[in-house]
Amino acid sequence: MQRKMAIKIIVSVRSPILLLIILLVCGSWGFFGHKKINRLAVFTLPAEMIGFYKKNIQYIEEAAVNPDRRRYIQPDEAPRHFIDLDAYGDSTSAKLPRFWREAVAQRGDDSLKAHGVLPWNMFRVFMQLKDAFMVKDPERILKLSTDLGHYVGDAHVPLHTTKNYDGQFTGQNGIHAFWESRLPELFSKDYLFFTGKANYIPNVQRTAWQVVYRTNQSLDSVLRLEKQLSEKWSDKKFNFETQGKQTVKVFSSDYSKAYHELLNGMVERQMRASILMTGSLWYTAWVDAGQPDLKELIDYKPSAEEIKRRENELKKWKAAQRPQERSHEFED
Repeated sequence: MQRKMAIKIIVSVRSPILLLIILLVCGSWGFFGHKKINRLAVFTLPAEMIGFYKKNIQYIEEAAVNPDRRRYIQPDEAPRHFIDLDAYGDSTSAKLPRFWREAVAQRGDDSLKAHGVLPWNMFRVFMQLKDAFMVKDPERILKLSTDLGHYVGDAHVPLHTTKNYDGQFTGQNGIHAFWESRLPELFSKDYLFFTGKANYIPNVQRTAWQVVYRTNQSLDSVLRLEKQLSEKWSDKKFNFETQGKQTVKVFSSDYSKAYHELLNGMVERQMRASILMTGSLWYTAWVDAGQPDLKELIDYKPSAEEIKRRENELKKWKAAQRPQERSHEFED
């Protein structure tokens, strides 16, 4: 099932349980994983930031799934969650322009979006978060922080870096939700999520691309190991579970455990890397914005006029910058 076709199917779904299942298949990390990543990223922050983020931790956790919800009502949202590196071939993908405007000039907007824009989008949201820190807009800081955490989580899922995103080309349909939703929900209670403190990232744009390429290196294992295991288990890999008032077919707990063990900690490592990278990007945006005092924003709500004035000042400043420093931008 192609990704755009999935969007059409979602619109016609009326059963809440069925809708949830489809969201998990088409989404990323599941609701559980994304919320976990955003929540734990808060605790990687330095003292100057953590008070503001802890005050709003419930929002940061709950809103972590908002980008997935937007995928089914905003046409341009879906491409922001993935990049099909294999669509470009081994030699050409490494040569993809890292600046969005240069990429559009070379490949075309529609072509790029057809194969996903995840690393460009990570950088775009990072820059928007930096701007939000600069104008001291607490509402926008929180929204962009939660969105950025979601996209960072997506970038750490191997199946978000390939055209074969649900194993549809290798007879492994359902592996997407299996890897990123079923496994963490079953086994993350035993994960060690201590990551240490957030780090400053000198080149966010380059790092975004490094993340997706590093994640893609695990793709072969994700598919190959499940394929080998499936051949041994055959139909025994499934059973039925009751979810609410519905009985649904799922990968069995025993099969999930066997696959999880073959992956040798991969899911745990990717979740932990997502947490640290999310916190590090929040921290880097704050530093690059001049380290504004977030304690002042904990109980502060600026007026719309005040925010508009600050935004206009920022636009004037950015207009004076060199064009290449603004070439990350693309339409919301």
